[in-house]
Amino acid sequence: MFFGNEMKDLGLDNEFDMIVPMPLHHSRQRKRGYNQSTLFAEGLELSLEKPCYDNIIIRQKNTSSQTRKNKAERWENVKCAFRVPDSKRIQNQRILLVDDIITTGASLEACGQELLHHGCKELSVVCIAEAQ
Repeated sequence: MFFGNEMKDLGLDNEFDMIVPMPLHHSRQRKRGYNQSTLFAEGLELSLEKPCYDNIIIRQKNTSSQTRKNKAERWENVKCAFRVPDSKRIQNQRILLVDDIITTGASLEACGQELLHHGCKELSVVCIAEAQ
């Protein structure tokens, strides 16, 4: 909630209508038992008083690990990985897309492009950390 309180103090809570965590493929989430981006997003929801929806976009493709891939390989790995099941839910909405860590940004870019393609009005991104 600390991060959300900082965002609220800066007035950033008025910059979006909903919070959407980066999705995990259902098999990976079942194996892990949780989605760390969803946990982060739920904390932001409490602080920022904006709804968090973990079903706005789904990861339809169980991609291989990105850890040993270069930027081009990462993009190729995730370019068709995401799907918006119901475009009406995001029409003209300002979305805060939440991820745990950004490495090259390929997954965030692919997910964000899918949201924008389906009518998201504005897209903002927040993450806990950035890999160097």
